[in-house]
Amino acid sequence: MTDTALQDAPNAAAFNGSTFAPEELERMTTDIVAALKTVYDPEIPADIYELGLIYKVDIEDDRTIKVEMTLTAPGCPVAGEMPIWVRDAVAGVEGVMDVDVDLVFDPPWTPDRMSEEAQIAVGLY
Repeated sequence: MTDTALQDAPNAAAFNGSTFAPEELERMTTDIVAALKTVYDPEIPADIYELGLIYKVDIEDDRTIKVEMTLTAPGCPVAGEMPIWVRDAVAGVEGVMDVDVDLVFDPPWTPDRMSEEAQIAVGLY
């Protein structure tokens, strides 16, 4: 598998792929990022991508997308729902066959994972 960097990634997430034409991998990466940006933490006025809640995204050879994400706090009231929102958003991307979302808490999320855009939205910048 080859690594493809995220577009202006606000965090350490990485996209991987190997059997795709470079143009298709780039399109899927762009579309997945756009899909992730449609999911918002209901308590914070910023999307989960800009908040740095997405740790990793793998594009598998069989077009399964594996997302590793976290929450701003383990006791987040939407902990059971947010992974479903992410799965549904990414599943709508053209060419995606399946989506697996893994909720992790290590490393724990901290506000320094937020992009400048998210920091401005929440008044930290």
